[in-house]
Amino acid sequence: MEYDELDRRLVHALQVDGRAPFSTIAEVLGVSDRTIARRYARLRSAGAVRVLGGVDPAALGAVLWFLRVRCAPSASVPVAEALARRPDTSWVSITSGGTEITCTVRTESEADSEALLLAKLPRTPRVEGVTAHSVLHAFYGGPDSLVAKLGSLDEETIERLRPPPLPHRPGPVRLDDGDRKLLAALATDGRTEAERLAALTGWSPTTVRRRMTELRERGVLYLDIDVDGTMFGVGPRTMLWLSVAPASLEEAGTALAGHPEIAFAAATTGPTNLYASVVCANQQELYRYLTGRLAGLTAITHIETAPVIKTVKRAANRP
Repeated sequence: MEYDELDRRLVHALQVDGRAPFSTIAEVLGVSDRTIARRYARLRSAGAVRVLGGVDPAALGAVLWFLRVRCAPSASVPVAEALARRPDTSWVSITSGGTEITCTVRTESEADSEALLLAKLPRTPRVEGVTAHSVLHAFYGGPDSLVAKLGSLDEETIERLRPPPLPHRPGPVRLDDGDRKLLAALATDGRTEAERLAALTGWSPTTVRRRMTELRERGVLYLDIDVDGTMFGVGPRTMLWLSVAPASLEEAGTALAGHPEIAFAAATTGPTNLYASVVCANQQELYRYLTGRLAGLTAITHIETAPVIKTVKRAANRP
């Protein structure tokens, strides 16, 4: 698809508030409601943009893992497709010349983690080895989006679109069947109307709105945006596995999160202790980033780069 500035401004507006009415976005951007609705429908049907309801695993006591699964090149596609069919995986990608698959997996308990890492995956035919990295702390990602760094809306426009802040209400959260149906629907389309969500959950539209607010206040639910990077002039992702002296991990992770090329950054367990997903326009820009901005973080002692050559499954934040 070819994109223009209005497409980019619309996507940036949705990043600020994924459930903003089209009438609000149209007023702020200075176009008609019909134009915004038509543009969004075009982008959505082409798979260029999706508003998603994301779920923070930590708020539910779950654990998020990055898995690096090694296999023969001839087995990478079927193994990646098998992983993609699992309901607990997202961002299943083939990297490193087709010999490694990376994916994000959410496990609900220590027993689930043990079953996945010690029993299920190692016994999968054609898997030669698995390296697991548990996410300890996210520096950038989740409700933070790369679009916020690449979008062209000015601060005044962003403030007009930004919804009122919600209070943070910490504490344990237990989901019932209605919550799970609600979150599953929003994981597919974060703009699903309250009336449709009411039909799916058996609640009233008022109850749907109230429960969505409660889940957001508890840190369980957030709105994310999945967008075709070419709209903003960036290419495929490259994964970075970094080693940092423990005393400098917080400082390095915070600095990394501020780089405009970084889509996700987190402290992890495993052979390396800092992970990042970087997007650049091309290989030359990636080289300049690695030897410039990233090289300026002197606490980093080791860097492994793994370009993504095929993404089999993208975000799937189901509860």
